[in-house]
Amino acid sequence: MKQLEIIYLDDAQSDLASVINTFVTEIHAESSYPWEDADTCEPIEPNVSELLMSVIADITAAVDADHIGRQDKDLPWHDGLTVSLADAVIRIFDIAGGLDLDLGGALIEKLVHNSKTK
Repeated sequence: MKQLEIIYLDDAQSDLASVINTFVTEIHAESSYPWEDADTCEPIEPNVSELLMSVIADITAAVDADHIGRQDKDLPWHDGLTVSLADAVIRIFDIAGGLDLDLGGALIEKLVHNSKTK
């Protein structure tokens, strides 16, 4: 059985995780996904599978944009690959914010872990 490794972040890494989580909160606040009922303002139980499929749709759009090599139609000064990846990140951050996940902490800890396993 693999031994559990606890990763401790230094101050700079913790600060970066906090900045990422702040960005997650801000993106979630601007979300177009209905996280609450429009009439009652009560929270809606999200369909996480549906949300994750929307990330896959954005990644699929990135693959298509890379294959075709097209500019983005909404932001034509950017290539479609870049904008599609941005859409995927926005959706991921929104999901993390809506589900109150520590995406920043997990992201930095995973980077630290990956750097040790190279």
